[in-house]
Amino acid sequence: MSLIVCLYMKVDLMRSHVLLFCLATALLHSLGGVCLSAEKEKAAIAFGNVKYFHRFTQNDQHEYTPAGQEDLEAWKDMVTILYFRNVKDGDALAAVANNSLETYKAAKGVVVRTHSVPRTNAKAAEHLIVVFFGRSEFMETAFARFRMQGGVGTAVIYCHRTYGKNPGNEMSAWLEKSGQATERTLMKWDAMPK
Repeated sequence: MSLIVCLYMKVDLMRSHVLLFCLATALLHSLGGVCLSAEKEKAAIAFGNVKYFHRFTQNDQHEYTPAGQEDLEAWKDMVTILYFRNVKDGDALAAVANNSLETYKAAKGVVVRTHSVPRTNAKAAEHLIVVFFGRSEFMETAFARFRMQGGVGTAVIYCHRTYGKNPGNEMSAWLEKSGQATERTLMKWDAMPK
């Protein structure tokens, strides 16, 4: 073999090795990217031992649903966190809670329960509203807790929906099984995301 042919074969072999190296690197990088992206999507919050992922933000409204409930038109469980930046004290917070109650009623919500936790020397009063919405396509129960957090008013709202031919029966069964536990979880919950 001539020296030129040998050099060409050696260069060609090197090209093959470089090409294989590049393909292997690209494959590893893409696999690593999948692992990294799965690692990136960590749950933003946990509520009732269920991990919730951030799905939507607009201004001071943030919505979270569990894995498998990414479609915001067909979720079953959602936690919404609202910040009321202009609310700086308990009286203003009570006004927001009362306005929310009237808004729920105007939207034809059936108020199931309201409750206020009295103010103490350590913290402002808190307010709870539990409301039921019957729609043709679903039933929804919302548990809304209003409280001061970090010097501003907030609301943490847990909602559960049922769909199907008899969503009312399914909702009744869910409320009987989980309603009180959900309220207790919400009233103890103290894991606001940053």
